[in-house]
Amino acid sequence: MFITTIATTTTGAPCMARTRGEATRTRRGRTHVAGATAVFGTGRAGPSMKPTMTTVSRVMNDACGDAHARCRVVTHATPGAAIDSQTGKMTALGAAIWKFVRPHTIRGTLLGTTAIVSKILMTNPEMISLALVPRALLGLVALLMGNGYIVGINQIYDVDIDKVNKPFLPVASGELSVAAAWAFCAFTAIGGAAIVATNFGTLITQLYCFGLFLGTIYSVPPLRLKQYALPAFMIIACVRGFLLNFGVYHATRAAIGLPFVWSPAITFITIFVTMFATVIAITKDLPDIEGDLKYDIQTFSTRLGVKAVSFIGSGLLLANYVFAIGFFVAN
Repeated sequence: MFITTIATTTTGAPCMARTRGEATRTRRGRTHVAGATAVFGTGRAGPSMKPTMTTVSRVMNDACGDAHARCRVVTHATPGAAIDSQTGKMTALGAAIWKFVRPHTIRGTLLGTTAIVSKILMTNPEMISLALVPRALLGLVALLMGNGYIVGINQIYDVDIDKVNKPFLPVASGELSVAAAWAFCAFTAIGGAAIVATNFGTLITQLYCFGLFLGTIYSVPPLRLKQYALPAFMIIACVRGFLLNFGVYHATRAAIGLPFVWSPAITFITIFVTMFATVIAITKDLPDIEGDLKYDIQTFSTRLGVKAVSFIGSGLLLANYVFAIGFFVAN
């Protein structure tokens, strides 16, 4: 890094600068130093060192301190520093967007789709082909973009509530501006719908857009159905449970040239995941009571209380796993 340093002494104390093996001495006024390394001393040359701001400032203070002098350091950053600054901004933006898309929802999408696609391919191994990989990846990207839109639009309209309940979220904390959040949501909604429309046919496109619509009316006024416990629960269970599983199953069978036929395994996965999504819908607001009460958002937690909702959620989850075990034993 190229550094230009100006040392000013108020008492005229001698300062010496060494740069690239050349020394310049002055008794009054200013000493100008330019180079890769610079050392200041009082009457003697110091050891060579890297010209970091900390090192330069420390050595200058030592040089001028004996004479009770005050030193002023002025630095001019090179283009390399500007590049580093831009890289830092891009890294911060990437981290904010990663938080914005709520990684735990991405994991659920990945696990659900992987289970369904794997089951279909295991049942029809002769249909496995590397030619299917690009289309499968496009489908996964579309799902993740739809997921990003739904959780993103919710944060935009919940920013005041999130400042109380989830101040660590990027829009609520100010890490991501509202304008940037809107741009991301528009990109993911339009991009995801375009991918599905060009690769997966009319029915899957309609289901995908219906899922985006449900995610929108969940968060956006005037409907903003999240403020009502029952409609909110039904939307989450439908989108995360039935629509996701049915859509992925239908699209996968169509991609390998098979007609749509329900199978017992896919029926089980759909029921299990829908019930799991129901538990999520009921219990997700347990830690958010303070903000929900403040902004008059009706949830099961605000209406029934934490203890009751905890018992209901635990009971449904236990019943879901008992059902899974019983299904496994019976088949």
